[in-house]
Amino acid sequence: MWMRATCLLEFYSQVATPFIFTLRPRSGWQQWVGREQYLLTPSVSAIEFTDPFGNLCQRLVAPAGPFSVFTSFDVETAEAADIAPGAHFIGVQQLPEETLPFLYPSRFCESDRCTQLAASITAGVAPGYDQCSAIVEYIRQTIAYTPGSGQLIVSACEVNEQSQAVCRDMSHLGIACCRALSIPARLVVGYLENLQPMDLHAWFEAYVGGRWYTFDPTQPNVQGGRIAIAYGRDAADVAIYTQFGDPVELRTMNVTLERINAPTY
Repeated sequence: MWMRATCLLEFYSQVATPFIFTLRPRSGWQQWVGREQYLLTPSVSAIEFTDPFGNLCQRLVAPAGPFSVFTSFDVETAEAADIAPGAHFIGVQQLPEETLPFLYPSRFCESDRCTQLAASITAGVAPGYDQCSAIVEYIRQTIAYTPGSGQLIVSACEVNEQSQAVCRDMSHLGIACCRALSIPARLVVGYLENLQPMDLHAWFEAYVGGRWYTFDPTQPNVQGGRIAIAYGRDAADVAIYTQFGDPVELRTMNVTLERINAPTY
């Protein structure tokens, strides 16, 4: 199916401010970008680069005063997410090299501190996909998804001590537990159809059975209708914008996502 996603960010800064944005989806086997629009107001020079995780990033200096970024994309994506109960665990020695960075502990996913937790959650469960599913079910049962409750980013161990969390932090816990079991796991930021309230969303992917699979502790079932923007080890790698220097006021953030007819262009 085809979906149209938009994102409007409006800032106000007292001085000229350097930014790095990560707002452009890239085409791949999970999605195909058919049209895109990227508007900077006022217009400024921007340079795009690809970060170590393959994300498309834009660096620029915003002038003092009001500044906005508007993006719009038409993307073909799957209506239903792939699931694979029973997909096998892959030993570290057999993993593709590109998955290895997603085995290590990271800033917000301290998997080295989650070994006992992950083992207790998955006791008696077949290694691989079913372990990931057991971890997701544990998070759903113990932590309430509460949009807007996470102004500060917390780590996996911290969120495990809370009764409510946002999508990002719930995914951090899932990632840390998967890595504690030697399953590569990465954070994904993007759009999700019918999310309430509509906003950019975070979920995670785990590498089992020879490919990446989607897992989302915030939803009762894994669903399709997703557009991925950025991948990383944790939230430190997938910020949609990072500003440097004096604080900047984010005055507006508006996100939309809707189904559209297949474009003809």
